[in-house]
Amino acid sequence: MLRSLAVLAFLPLLPVAATADTFSADVWADNWFDMRINGVLVAEDSVPITTERSFNAESFQFETERPFVVGIVAKDFKENDTGLEYIGTRRQQMGDGGIIFQIKDAMGADVAVSDDALKCLVIHSAPLDKSCAQESDPQAGDGLCTFQALEAPVNWDQPGFDASDWPQAHVYSEQEVRPKDGYDKISWSSNAKLIWGPDLEQSNTMLCRFTVK
Repeated sequence: MLRSLAVLAFLPLLPVAATADTFSADVWADNWFDMRINGVLVAEDSVPITTERSFNAESFQFETERPFVVGIVAKDFKENDTGLEYIGTRRQQMGDGGIIFQIKDAMGADVAVSDDALKCLVIHSAPLDKSCAQESDPQAGDGLCTFQALEAPVNWDQPGFDASDWPQAHVYSEQEVRPKDGYDKISWSSNAKLIWGPDLEQSNTMLCRFTVK
């Protein structure tokens, strides 16, 4: 349960309740993210996803008790369900995503990092045929521009949710993601990796979760 740090008094012999710890987090995303702890929003990308080239890093703190579930919503920009950006211009193309994060305890030790231990469900994929990007008038759901969209499962970011059938995150190199604008301002743990869905271009929105014990 998320809560503020507090000093509590107990009568003798009463059991002592667990206390919340303070954690620090760093996240870089292309293009947008939010982070939930046990289903409670603790941070959201400060740059709107509609901002062109909205790459940036966010650093923040939160307080919670162990164990806790980290839930991440990660989105790459798309103009509509075609999955394309700059539609109707010479720059019309598929976008590509990527995210990296780390969570550390008060002593600076890693407690959670983005890697292939995360379970990530892609809930929007488009276009299913990459040739859609060459269409002169791409229409979502027509011809080459089909897409797949799923509803987020109920309570997916809560403790107790069974994500055992979700696929693992895919790890990508810096050369593949080409992170910029804020990425180099963070001292990343060697354990933290750039991750995304199975395709950097087609995977547009994904949900990721991990339990910190």
